[in-house]
Amino acid sequence: MSSAQRHTRLSGLEPLAITPELLFVNVGERTNVTGSARFRKLVKEGRYEDAVEVARQQVESGAQILDVNMDEGLIDSEAAMVRFLNLIASEPDIARIPVMVDSSKWSVIEAGLQCLQGKGVVNSISLKDGHAAFVEHARKVLRYGAAAVVMAFDEDGQADTCARKVEICTRAYRILVDEVGFPPEDIIFDPNIFAIATGIAEHDNYAVDFIEATRIIRATLPHCHVSGGVSNVSFSFRGNEPVRAAIHSVFLYHAIQAGMDMGIVNAGALPVYDDLDPELRTRVEDVVLNRRADATERLLEIAETFRGSGGARVVEDQAWRQRPVRERLTHALVHGIDQYVETDTEEARQLLPRPLDVIEGPLMDGMNVVGDLFGAGKMFLPQVVKSARVMKKAVAYLLPWIEAEKARTGDVAKTNGRIVLATVKGDVHDIGKNIVGVVLACNNFEVVDLGVMVGAQVILDKAREIDADLVGLSGLITPSLEEMGHVAREMQRQGFTMPLLIGGATTSRAHTALKIDPHYAAPTVWVKDASRAVGVAQSLISRDMRAAFVAANDADYAEIRERHRNRGDAKRLVSLQKARGQKFDGGWDGYVPPAPRATGLHVFEDWPLAELADCIDWSPFFNAWELAGRYPAILDDAVVGIQARELYRDARAMLATIVEEKWLTAKAVFGLWPAYSVGDDVVVHAEGGETTLHFLRQQVDKPADRPDFCLADFIAPRGTGLPDWIGGFAVTAGIGLDPHVARFEADHDDYNAILLKALADRLAEALAERLHQRVRMEFWGYATDEALDNDALIAERYRGIRPAPGYPACPDHSEKATLFKLLDAGANAGMTLTENFAMLPTAAVSGYYFSHPRSQYFVVGRVAREQVADYARRKGVSLQQAERWLATQLDYDPQ
Repeated sequence: MSSAQRHTRLSGLEPLAITPELLFVNVGERTNVTGSARFRKLVKEGRYEDAVEVARQQVESGAQILDVNMDEGLIDSEAAMVRFLNLIASEPDIARIPVMVDSSKWSVIEAGLQCLQGKGVVNSISLKDGHAAFVEHARKVLRYGAAAVVMAFDEDGQADTCARKVEICTRAYRILVDEVGFPPEDIIFDPNIFAIATGIAEHDNYAVDFIEATRIIRATLPHCHVSGGVSNVSFSFRGNEPVRAAIHSVFLYHAIQAGMDMGIVNAGALPVYDDLDPELRTRVEDVVLNRRADATERLLEIAETFRGSGGARVVEDQAWRQRPVRERLTHALVHGIDQYVETDTEEARQLLPRPLDVIEGPLMDGMNVVGDLFGAGKMFLPQVVKSARVMKKAVAYLLPWIEAEKARTGDVAKTNGRIVLATVKGDVHDIGKNIVGVVLACNNFEVVDLGVMVGAQVILDKAREIDADLVGLSGLITPSLEEMGHVAREMQRQGFTMPLLIGGATTSRAHTALKIDPHYAAPTVWVKDASRAVGVAQSLISRDMRAAFVAANDADYAEIRERHRNRGDAKRLVSLQKARGQKFDGGWDGYVPPAPRATGLHVFEDWPLAELADCIDWSPFFNAWELAGRYPAILDDAVVGIQARELYRDARAMLATIVEEKWLTAKAVFGLWPAYSVGDDVVVHAEGGETTLHFLRQQVDKPADRPDFCLADFIAPRGTGLPDWIGGFAVTAGIGLDPHVARFEADHDDYNAILLKALADRLAEALAERLHQRVRMEFWGYATDEALDNDALIAERYRGIRPAPGYPACPDHSEKATLFKLLDAGANAGMTLTENFAMLPTAAVSGYYFSHPRSQYFVVGRVAREQVADYARRKGVSLQQAERWLATQLDYDPQ
């Protein structure tokens, strides 16, 4: 074939020659389980006939190549690919176009290639696993007679700059053409389309990098093609489909001119470039081509006027825009509108002598209104966080002028005070801390948030560096309590005198009074939640209020300590021997434990998020935002109903985007193993041998007919000879979370950052609930006829329990280490533990499965020294170590 005639020739039942006259080849992606929730659902339910209709619609909508992907954790990808390709092969109107076999697993690609009756495309191969693997896959593609999508991805990661894209594609081209003998016309490069207009300066040139790389690749690598997933470029405008479509249209207009001749795009939703609103087109073009530094801000200014409009402007109530700039800023802050904040802030800067005057004047006036409304219960936490977003963007806009003035005059903005916030060493949870920081910032406190897993000396060094007025510590897990005590002791030893604030789910007023306050001479105050943070901080900062506030706090702590000393017989526990004597009776003489259908480990690499979205328990979501009430009644609550509905709408919109654009990956692993109990322990027979799980027993003085529970009671004792089993699980929905949170935080958008974290937590809990249901019904199979709706699952109306280490029935977080080892949670679910046994990613759940029909949740509560000593012996640790892990359970004061 001569050079002039080297055109790519693909085929289904009909040939497709990719010639310059075609201009652009559209690849249909709705037969991709990761790109279409509907298609995924049909395949999972085995409704392949209906799934074929999706393919038919793609062809009828103008797809010239059909992308087929079956990569999903709950689908046998290889079998599904073969079945689906064989079905569409018998449909002439579908089979006439070529197929792109799309998978991250080579075995699935190879199975798909064996089904094709024409010449298809492999999506994809790359250099990410090195030269040898790349050559091996390329030779197999060549042997099957297919074309190949080649990703701009090598051993060092994905290419983001023009130079890297060109470098990797050139290297791949030379290997394919010179070493493998691959026809150059069958090479389709995907140089990676990334999101623009994210608010991060490094991303501003991504579209230009792709377009320029495309131009160079097409000019220097003869006969190849360039493709890409177009929807990625508009990621930052998710939820605003008219603006996203405009970005796609403008991007394609320039990319096609540069030589992009294939791509995955919804052609039916693509507006004509010339038909775009002229102002919208100009501002989109500024963003796509990175023509000006303020391109993103200028597009944001008008983006909302096109939302839901099909590309035409939306008429909205703009009367407030006619008010004086001070009133406009207050309105924007109270209503959380950030669309015009930079424009209005600039106008205020021009009117006032100094940029600091904008902060100390109109912006703080507006935030004072927010604070008053919040304090009066007329605004709620989600609204305040939105207000903070507006304030942060205004301050960020003013920062260059403020820094310049500071360098010139030494002036700094006046604040109510400086506070250092940190989640302590070994702990990773920060949603509550972040909300507290936002609320304090809204009340003109300068907040320095050090993040999570922060060591004591780092906290204290920062407090000294900024001359902090307050230090705030947060923690969720029990070991964090001792770490907080350590920070308090270090503050005392190093001569600190500023107040110390204590907060987080594991903390309490009593623990602060008993275990932290005695170690630090300066005020140590427990803060129940974000709504109390401002009052506490202002009282401690104020010269007029501090003395009375501290005196009242000290008196409260003194009373708690006195009550603790005088507990007397009211708090007396029974002996460990007596507690064991009235253990739960499992009825082992007449009960046969159910044998699992499938023992051992089971791994789910990518649980479908759409399924989890339907299983969410929304009540804890609202509680995280300090909106009191149960879902769905909270939506109609007389006090918080309006705000709850708005928050719910925002959450649902973000959840839809999380699912559709695959922001997160949900992974799960569980195991079912033979087990027997020995006293308060459970011995597990896993693949690596015997492993012992250690549990605690209640020591409550109860009537004889009420047992003192221990989780080991729900497993058949060794002496019965009965075969029994225990399960363990670890799940996460937090993989992929951090980059999205970082993007929001870079845009000063705490509201969406916190919203996303809260949703990831809910998805993880939903995954734990859904996995437990499948274990009961399918894998263990002791409840095959269970028929419970989501409300019944949330209410735990099923047989069996799934208690978690670190929680009331088994309060020792360190037992997670044994559980994670049994599950190989790092390799199987991408989950790890910190030194204090907090789980990473943070959106995670782990625990045990018990099947006994009378197993139940309970609270171990206080335990005596004799049980702690016995527990330490059984675990093979020191008494001091056991006391540290059980800090909140001890019924005595460790020496």
